[in-house]
Amino acid sequence: MFDGYDSCSEDTSSSSSSDESEEEVAPLPSSLPIIKNNGQVYTYPDGKSGMATCEMCGMVGVRDAFYSKTKRFCSVSCSRSYSSNSKKASILARLQGKPPTKKAKVLQKQPLVAKLAAYAQYQATLQNQAKTKAAVPVEGFSWGNYINSNSFTAAPVTCFKHAPMGTCWGDISEGVRVEVPNTDCSLPTKVFWIAGIVKLAGYNALLRYEGFENDSSLDFWCNVCGSDIHPVGWCATSGKPLVPPRTIQHKYTNWKAFLVKRLTGAKTLPPDFSQKVSESMQYPFKTSMRVEVVDKTHLCRTRVAVVESVIGGRLRLVYEESEDKTDDFWCHMYSPLIHHIGWSRSIGHRFKRSDITKKQDGHFDAPPHLFMKVKEVDAAGEWFKEGMKLEAIDPLNLSAICVATIRKVLADGYLMIGIDGSEAADGSDWFCYHATSPSIFPVGFCEINMIELTPPRGYAKLPFKWFDYLRETDSIAAPVKLFNKEVPNHGFHVGMKLEAVDLMEPRLVCVATVTRIIHRLLRIHFDGWEDEYDQWVDCESPDLYPVGWCQLTGYQLQPPAPQASRDSQSSSSKQKKKAKSQQYKGHKKITSLQLKEELLDGEEYSFLQGASDQESNGSASYYIKQEP
Repeated sequence: MFDGYDSCSEDTSSSSSSDESEEEVAPLPSSLPIIKNNGQVYTYPDGKSGMATCEMCGMVGVRDAFYSKTKRFCSVSCSRSYSSNSKKASILARLQGKPPTKKAKVLQKQPLVAKLAAYAQYQATLQNQAKTKAAVPVEGFSWGNYINSNSFTAAPVTCFKHAPMGTCWGDISEGVRVEVPNTDCSLPTKVFWIAGIVKLAGYNALLRYEGFENDSSLDFWCNVCGSDIHPVGWCATSGKPLVPPRTIQHKYTNWKAFLVKRLTGAKTLPPDFSQKVSESMQYPFKTSMRVEVVDKTHLCRTRVAVVESVIGGRLRLVYEESEDKTDDFWCHMYSPLIHHIGWSRSIGHRFKRSDITKKQDGHFDAPPHLFMKVKEVDAAGEWFKEGMKLEAIDPLNLSAICVATIRKVLADGYLMIGIDGSEAADGSDWFCYHATSPSIFPVGFCEINMIELTPPRGYAKLPFKWFDYLRETDSIAAPVKLFNKEVPNHGFHVGMKLEAVDLMEPRLVCVATVTRIIHRLLRIHFDGWEDEYDQWVDCESPDLYPVGWCQLTGYQLQPPAPQASRDSQSSSSKQKKKAKSQQYKGHKKITSLQLKEELLDGEEYSFLQGASDQESNGSASYYIKQEP
């Protein structure tokens, strides 16, 4: 396990012994690999002289075992061949990545052969990593600095089952050791060193080089799923040198013994971690697939759209009739807003037929099994009926839970719902939720959980009382037992940071905070923006992601609003309320909704997605009064 772990450092004088005491390694979860010392550790003669590369055959080996005073060649034959007629061919073979010639021999043959045997595996790993999209930096914003300067905490990756590694993150936690590039080194080649995780923030980890003890001066943030983090043992199998940071080179005379003592019994990443990351970032939806998606200009119907691009599981859908491909809509592949071709007809949902009479070349229908399945319901007995009252998250204003009415009951448990007091006469602003959706609630939910309920537009009898309203409208409340009462053990806590889609303009993923938790319902606040832009989102919504998701997938992250934008918020709030998308500096395109003028006061709004109605395995009492 420790083969090749000796330091490759410059000649420095040692001021302390390798026998210095070290604190005990804290026990970590048992599911991660344990680093073992099997007694096969090879130690350099002087503990610090390092490794060398043969200038003839390219073999990597122990410098003291190389031939001649200059240590340029691994053997006598390579030294002689260097000036022979075979020099040109051998060097060409080395540049082409071919294995060394049979003449290449070193004294420490066995460990080097093992490294060469692992070379093919290493190349395969590099190819997998190359498939991962490059990180997209956000100018002027760093999650690490943002978290450190404010002592924030981030939601763990395990809270996001739909995100990469969400279901196989395991027990990665503080104290896990990894091998990372050593940036505190003057050597011209890339070298590595051991580091331990000091703090986790989503995918990001604050790392500290082994040997720095309580010194945080060189701590750095890194994405755990990035290509530069490896399990302990990777350098040994890949022929990469481990070199202690220059700042602490003087601390020990025998770094090999130090590493053996520090790492024995510690935990590291699984050996197939990078492979799992690569596999978890393979998405079944492909470009040119046809789907049915909500019509953002008329919420009550769906249209055919084509997958234009896939980034981190998020789909950019272009409506099929858009000739210039600018009429688009963003959502996650597990969104409840997209369905297979034919879904609308099968449940009785309104559908806008395309003017295109036949599929365009290369377009094909997405298989039905790719879409998120909803929970089966039994509508044979007592069930939702037209005219029943309930409370629902307004898809045109996700910060509000409103008085609503079931306007139509569709097949397979789907319901068409309208917001009381704000409905168009033709029902063009009705929206579709499934009966198990976490975005609809029984009458009294807001009052019990101390949430402000938005009364019908123009309703004068305030404060709003459900008992009086039901009597005045001669209507009944939907039975409580018909609603989804499952509450999973989601793991979110108030104050946790995450990356969240701005559902008012769903192409944007922003820095956000969980500010309230009501059972499975989360109040998401966009950092730097006023509370009026907050959104109620389900804990299993596919529009929530761990810190570092944008960097991992190559998606652009929207940082917190700068002070100038905050000042403009205050002035604009005193005047007419503007759509949040109009103030963002990123994407400028605003998609308008052709809805009733009275509802929108003549302003433009971008369509926003409702909360996810994914299933959960947990359960709890859903209607117990909660503290805000």
